[in-house]
Amino acid sequence: MATGIVIVKQFERLVVLRWGQLQTVAGPGFRFLIPIIFNGRSVDLREQVDRVPTQKYITRDNVVIDMDFVLYYRVLPEQAEKSVLEVVDHRVAVRSQAVADLRSIIGNIELADALAERERIQNELQIALDQNTGRWGVKVQGVAINEIDPPPGVKTAMEREKSAAAIKTADITESEGQRQAAINRAEGEKQAAILQAEGKRESEILEAEGDRQAQILKAEGYSIGLGRIYEVANTVDNRTMSLQYFDTLKEIGQSPSTKFIFPMEFTSMLEPFLGGSRQLGDDNGDKP
Repeated sequence: MATGIVIVKQFERLVVLRWGQLQTVAGPGFRFLIPIIFNGRSVDLREQVDRVPTQKYITRDNVVIDMDFVLYYRVLPEQAEKSVLEVVDHRVAVRSQAVADLRSIIGNIELADALAERERIQNELQIALDQNTGRWGVKVQGVAINEIDPPPGVKTAMEREKSAAAIKTADITESEGQRQAAINRAEGEKQAAILQAEGKRESEILEAEGDRQAQILKAEGYSIGLGRIYEVANTVDNRTMSLQYFDTLKEIGQSPSTKFIFPMEFTSMLEPFLGGSRQLGDDNGDKP
């Protein structure tokens, strides 16, 4: 720069001042500036990564926490002169503004929300920075919070609370499992009792149906037997019946009894034989 020869790189812009006033913003290439009359300052347009060291922040519930985060920002090419004319050092300015905005955001939320809603905090911080860094020609590309560290005492209390919550959840899960198991067992026993009752009912129905069919078959057999007896009885004459009576008398005669009682109808049964005997005697010339 002292010799007036300047090489502007592709990712840079050269803010040229003439007698201390803005002359132009030169792009990449070879540039020659007359010493004393012209003065130039290079501006890096690449995205800057700036890690903000750990700072202490106070939440709304008065808990002091340690936080560190990383900023991603860049100087806009069309506003490169602002990073030179509007602020002494835009890097320091962006970092300081980020710390101040984060203190304001953390001060409006409680510790639990700060630990649980990190992404929301990052988005709010980026929006707040965009509202302030635009006047320096700087665009914040993103914010990444690395760690939120509560005090040791608070951390111990949170661990105990988390352990208690885990135990509670385990107890609830176990009791729910036992309840579901009891319901399943009761449902199984109910289904088994229903099936057993249905099986017993079906068995009794089948048994009753079998008995009914057996009685029907017995009645039908008995009816058929009576019909057969009736048919045979219609073909039997008096002589056949008399022969049956004689067989009966023969069996009676073989018994040790000395007295026998015969029904009145017995004599009528003998008439066919007596009539036949008379006729045979007449034919032989015998008298009765």
